[in-house]
Amino acid sequence: MTTRAAQHGYTIKEAAALTGLPASTLRYYESIGVIAPVSRGASSKHRIYDEDDLDELLWVACLAATGMSVSDMKKYVANGHLGASASSEQIELLTEQQRRLALEAAHLALRRRYVALKIDYWHATGAGDDARAELLSSEARKLAAELRHAGRQ
Repeated sequence: MTTRAAQHGYTIKEAAALTGLPASTLRYYESIGVIAPVSRGASSKHRIYDEDDLDELLWVACLAATGMSVSDMKKYVANGHLGASASSEQIELLTEQQRRLALEAAHLALRRRYVALKIDYWHATGAGDDARAELLSSEARKLAAELRHAGRQ
């Protein structure tokens, strides 16, 4: 028994649903060369995605979800077709993305700490504990300064 995909492939709408990427993004990625041109239906000329296309789209979607730039995704996909000869450049691209994500996670952790301090501040304020509210306000100011500094990195 053959599947629908084996017989007809996937429409852009189906590919979008399966990858989590909007159809407009699929068209854009194809137009700028992030992904290879997708085959077209003989009569309709609509895009028809096969399993290999979906595999490539899924790893592009994963890279996009990490915040990787379009130009880096394009390099990564092109290098992926080169195999072992591109391994050092792939490692470099991914290591740099890993560094960016670690920095982003550190900034997010600071912002979470700031929100937690402000929640505690308002609990203290609501309870009439002015001394604790002032202490928490002071800590929040220090953390806000850290956030400003981290934003410049």
